[in-house]
Amino acid sequence: MSDDNTTITVELHGGPPDGRTVPVTLTADDPWTAIPNDGCAYVGGSSLYAPDTTGRWVWQDDQPADAT
Repeated sequence: MSDDNTTITVELHGGPPDGRTVPVTLTADDPWTAIPNDGCAYVGGSSLYAPDTTGRWVWQDDQPADAT
C-alpha cells in the first residue's frame, strides 16, 4: 500500500450516527469506512459508509463486530 493516503473529515448522512463528523483515510483500494457505534443493528458492530456521486458520505448498512 502506498504511503500517500489522505485523511479528511466527513459528515455522515443517514444511519445511526447521522450528522456525526469523523476522520476518514482515503485509499484507492477501499472507498468505504466502518464506524463503530452503539446504535447500529448489531451489538458492538459498525455502520458502513461510502461516498455517493456528489461526495456525501451516506450510510450503506450495518455489520457485526466480527465481520471481515
